[in-house]
Amino acid sequence: MKRRSSSLPLDVVPSSETRPVPWHALAGKRIWITGGAGHLGTPITTALDQAGAHTVCIDLAGRADILVKTAGLKNTRPVSMDVNDAGRVARHTARLCREHGVPDGVVHLTYASSGGKKLTELTPAEFQHTLDFSLPPTFALCRAVAEAMRDRASGGSVVLFSSMYGLIAPEPRNYPPPMTPNPIDYGASKAAILQMARYFSAHYGPAGIRFNCVVPGPFPNPAVQRTAPGFIRKLAAKTVLGRIGRNDEIVGPTLFLLTDSASFVTGHSLVVDGGWTAW
Repeated sequence: MKRRSSSLPLDVVPSSETRPVPWHALAGKRIWITGGAGHLGTPITTALDQAGAHTVCIDLAGRADILVKTAGLKNTRPVSMDVNDAGRVARHTARLCREHGVPDGVVHLTYASSGGKKLTELTPAEFQHTLDFSLPPTFALCRAVAEAMRDRASGGSVVLFSSMYGLIAPEPRNYPPPMTPNPIDYGASKAAILQMARYFSAHYGPAGIRFNCVVPGPFPNPAVQRTAPGFIRKLAAKTVLGRIGRNDEIVGPTLFLLTDSASFVTGHSLVVDGGWTAW
């Protein structure tokens, strides 16, 4: 018996509905990014702009405007806004939705910290301050954005940023005096972000809204790299790859979670640490 081929005849062109969409397709999507002009935010914002996403870059004190101008971004709208004020986040979100449309995706990079005080010197009030400026605003933003996405009924993706210090503790030997280890209030807040993403993913999953975390490893900012070469060598030695991360290496994992290629990924923590937590 002659077997029937399952392939299309050579003269039949697949319809647009059957043609595969590139895994990285973000053109035309509305994406918001908080902290979008920072060390890790800048390459993500730039990549979103180059991918054709309608990007809203949110940062403090005109930083987003400077990035858009200096980088020549064509598809990005700068917004100066403090997203660490939990009482105003819902109103800010509603205004941004009116002005820029309900987002298809959100990347949330902002954080709070006591500024590197030693564990033995940190006061309970300072510890609480970090939590107050990190967790309630993130909760308020996630809920406001997800509710707007649910009303639109076409799903969406929210990418939160945690840290390797939300998974493990800093090794004190990596921080020679006068440096202090990464502060406990920062690590505690980043651990909470991981769990927050899981809770939100469970609650909004039926609406097709995905919540995931990117978990960066050692990505020290340029100032630290210039002024503390010994510290940088210690960080590099802790990774499987034997080096620190370049800020552009955070782009691919973040954009993947925004794309439809990650449509079955939610409640996940994507660790980008050069293998720091592998041993």
